[in-house]
Order: sequence, then C-alpha cells, then structure tokens
Amino acid sequence: MITSLASLFSSESVSAGHPDKIADQISDAILDAYLAQDPQAKVACECLITTGCFVLAGEISSTATVDAEAIARKVISEIGYTDESIGFNAERARCINLLHTQSPEINRSVASGGAGDQGLMFGYACRETPELMPLPILLSHRLMEKHHQLRKSGVLPWLLPDAKAQVTVAYLGSNKVVGISKVVLSTQHQPGIAQDELRHAIIEQLIRPVLAPWIDEHEHEPEYIINPSGSFTIGGPHGDTGLTGRKIIVDTYGHW
Repeated sequence: MITSLASLFSSESVSAGHPDKIADQISDAILDAYLAQDPQAKVACECLITTGCFVLAGEISSTATVDAEAIARKVISEIGYTDESIGFNAERARCINLLHTQSPEINRSVASGGAGDQGLMFGYACRETPELMPLPILLSHRLMEKHHQLRKSGVLPWLLPDAKAQVTVAYLGSNKVVGISKVVLSTQHQPGIAQDELRHAIIEQLIRPVLAPWIDEHEHEPEYIINPSGSFTIGGPHGDTGLTGRKIIVDTYGHW
C-alpha cells in the first residue's frame, strides 16, 4: 500500500514517432553514415521537422560522401510516416538542406580530441532494477517499447507512431519502492476508435503486461490516465514541430 509518507518520482519516455525523437533519429543516422565511411568525421547535424517539411542544418568536416536527405527520408519512412493522412509523408515532404563545412576554428579545437559543445546530464547506478537504472524511466521506456511492438505487429492496428508515457513511482525513504502510483499514456491513433475501447486496450494489452511484476509484488493498482486530452488523431510533425536534442533527459537518466 502507498502511504502518505511516500515520496513520488515521475519520469517520461517518448516513442520513435514523437516529433523530437524523429529529429534525433535523423541526426543520429546522418552521423552514423559519416562515421561508417570516415571514423575521423566531425559532425554537428541538427534537424527540425514540421508539417510537410524537414530542415537539416549544421557543420560537418569529413572526407565521406553522404546523401543526408535520402537518409532522413528513410528514417522517417521506417518510423511509419508514409502518408499525409497520419501526419507526414516521408517521400513527398519538402527538404531544406543547410548542412555546410565546419568552421576551421572549431575544427582545430576538436581535432585533437576536444569537445566542440557541452551537454548537461546527471545520473548514477542504482539497485532498483537489473539495468541499474531508476524504475520510473525504465518502466516508461518499456511501455514505449511495448507500444512499438503492438503497432508494428498489427495487434492494435489503430495505433499510430506518436506516443508518450509517464510513470510515477512511490518511494519510502530515499530508495525503497512501495508501488506505482500513476501511469499516463498518450498515443496517436486512427480515426474511428472510441476512447473507451482505446483505454481498455491500452491498459490490458500494453500497460498491465509491462507493469505486472511490480503491481503484483506491491498489491497496488496504479491510477491510469489514457489520452487525457481526448482524441489524438493529429500527431507527429503535423501536430507538433520536432527538434534535435530536446529529449536528452529521456535518453539518459530521466528528470528529477
């Protein structure tokens, strides 16, 4: 049972189809393509993606030949945005490519192993999970992985790529988990699915299979908040502009 003495800790994760994560995956894929040909490449590639358009910008110093636009379109297509009716068409979208050569001054500063930019993050290994990660962020990631599986397999054919999960875990003292307090899950979906049907399917086929070990152990059913804004048919880059680097905390340790 979760007592009034418990403290609550929440972390969130997002799906591959979340606009910011689309931008992250495009940047990552372009970086990987350069490093595959030129391990010494210096790549700072940013992406912005919005309705019917994506922008590539940044500085690159490399001997590799890379078709950044083709890579971006492949990433978007593999995520599942292949039709304007679900928010984006990878093949028909406009691309603005503003990638250019890295500044010689920056290149000199990083050529010997220095960092050209800084990122802020925090975290430490903990015993809450076998992965040595905090339980809230781990469960949020697991929910998004299950969302991806259910969508790709066609088990829930009305699921669309854009989604987000937030899990709130209750602790007694500094590190004793006493239960899962709340789960928020929002998912883009095809038109025509009733919200009651969606809620039931998400709880029974997505959330409970992931959280069952912790729910059973602590004998406490979390509060489920599913698509709290109601219908979510307009998603992805059409619903919200995405930018590289806005989900760094999701990718590392979760926020505090």
